[in-house]
Order: sequence, then C-alpha cells, then structure tokens
Amino acid sequence: MRIGLTTTIPVEMILAAGAEPVDLNNIFITDEDPARLVARAEMDGYPRTACAWIKGIYAAALKHEIPVVVAVTQGDCAQTHAMIETLAEAGVRIIPFAYPYDRDPDLLRAQMRRLADHFGVGWEEAEEQRRRLAPLRAKVAEIDRLTWRGGLVNGWENHYYQVCCSDFKGNPEQFEAEVDEFLDRARGRTPVEPTVRIGVAGVPTIYSDLYDFIQGLGAGVVLNEMQRQFTMADCLDCDLLKQYRRYTYPYRLSGRIDDLRAQIELREIDGVIHYTQAFCFRQIQDLLLKRSLAVPMLSLEGENPGPLDARSRLRIEAFVETLVARKRH
Repeated sequence: MRIGLTTTIPVEMILAAGAEPVDLNNIFITDEDPARLVARAEMDGYPRTACAWIKGIYAAALKHEIPVVVAVTQGDCAQTHAMIETLAEAGVRIIPFAYPYDRDPDLLRAQMRRLADHFGVGWEEAEEQRRRLAPLRAKVAEIDRLTWRGGLVNGWENHYYQVCCSDFKGNPEQFEAEVDEFLDRARGRTPVEPTVRIGVAGVPTIYSDLYDFIQGLGAGVVLNEMQRQFTMADCLDCDLLKQYRRYTYPYRLSGRIDDLRAQIELREIDGVIHYTQAFCFRQIQDLLLKRSLAVPMLSLEGENPGPLDARSRLRIEAFVETLVARKRH
C-alpha cells in the first residue's frame, strides 16, 4: 500500500509495515505539470491565497489515488488542517501526527507509538528499520560533504538527493543503488570552487531553476538547510526517539538558528538566501533569521511552481555581486 506524507515523519514505521511511503510534496513538484495540479485544487474550490504547496499535495494525492495520508498537524503548515479535511471528504484515510513544539520527549514518544500502532508494528521493528537506513543516510551525507568540502557536487544535486530522504522514493534499496552510482560519478569529477559560497535556508523552493541560475552566476549553493535535516545525518547513531528530536524543522526556530550558525561557520558561507513560500506563516520568522545570522541574507519569496521571475533574478544577481565585492574587500 502507498502511504502519503505531508512532510517528513518517522518513515521507519511505514517501512516496518511493508508499505511504500510517498512524500506528496515530491510527487507534486516533480509532476510533468505541477501548475496544473495547483489549478485543479483551485477548480475544486481552494482560494488563490492558499499555499501552492498545500494545493499541490492535495491534487497530487487525488491524481495518484493515495488511499492513506499521514498528515503532520503540528510542526508544519497550519493550512494542512483544512487540506486534510478536503482529502477526507474525498475518501482518503487521514492519520494525524504531531511534533511537540518544545521537543518534549514523552509527547513525541507517544505520537510515534501511536503512529506505529496505526500500522501494526512494534517499536523494535521500527528501530530495525532505522538501523537499516543508517548506511544509506550516511551515503547521502557524503554527497552533502562533497558539495561543501569537495566541490564535486552542485547545489541542485545536493538538494535532490537530500530531499529524497523524506521517503527514499518509496524504495530504499533502489534509491541506495541510485546514490551509489551518483557517488561513483561525482568522485571522478574535477573540483569546482565557486566565487562565493551560498546557503539556502527555509523550505525547499517551488522555483524550478533557482540552483541553475545561481550556478550560472559563478556562485555555488553549499548548504540546503531543510533538505539536510531530512537526511537525519546529525544523528546516524541515535535511537529513533533522539533522531526525531534532533530534527530541527518542526520545532521552535531557535534550534534552526543554532544549526544554521554552526553550518555557516563550518562551510565558510558568504551569504544566505532565505526562501519563504507566499501565504506561509514562516515568512514572519524571516525577521528573526536576519537578526540572528552574522552573514548577509536575501529574503526570497515564491508563490507558484515554475522558473524564477525577472524581479527575483535581478535581486539574486545583485545579492551575488554584493557578496563577491564584499569578499574581495
């Protein structure tokens, strides 16, 4: 059975049940025409001012006839609540999952056990899946290392392999073979040193050409903040509970700020592009990031899937030029 996910959840529970996890964000944005999925949601009555990701994952779940969806009702998008009600009306079974805002271990353990019970699996069976996935997560972490230290992997490749760790493309064994093949090719490349080193913070972008555009300016993305969190690479030897407590995205912003500061220093990042989605509450967090990070930051907003608009291109180009000048002087 295919199990849809609205964002990263303890996927080990689903794999332990022998089911196939499907990140609805990924099948939406990689659709042959993601804009059509957004349009379908609006045809069904979704307002224009609803988040395009929410509209896209709603339509993707219906298009692919996903029978069950695990929906994160705390720690992700507030619009998820209304979206899953429309899916439930369409006959989709909804399993809620909530990350406690303060990382409370007892509350998180209770949510994880409840999720395991939904799929009829025990805690140790899920732990076995965690141990099984650890070598694969480590290989994706190596792709990340070859991005910021080796100069052998570009920003889009870094984004792609890390974002796939939300569901491992439904088949960890096949995905691991894909990762192995990519690592072999990447290690044979000639290193490339960008003019400036950029970190991309925030949710994965809805723009289709952000990384190509930045690379075309001679700059390089050496950090994808949220995608790196999907790999759980900071906690490969942790138990299941600690692994999902260490994951920064669903909890308070202070944990993300601490992680970003450490990665900016480690990766010698010159500037950060903070991507936010139109009509998303996380836009408010932008001001706190600007106050907290010691490097220049560009706030970039996207709304619908597709290429960068002319204004965004100009702003990114000016930002890169500023970083280059700042680095020279």
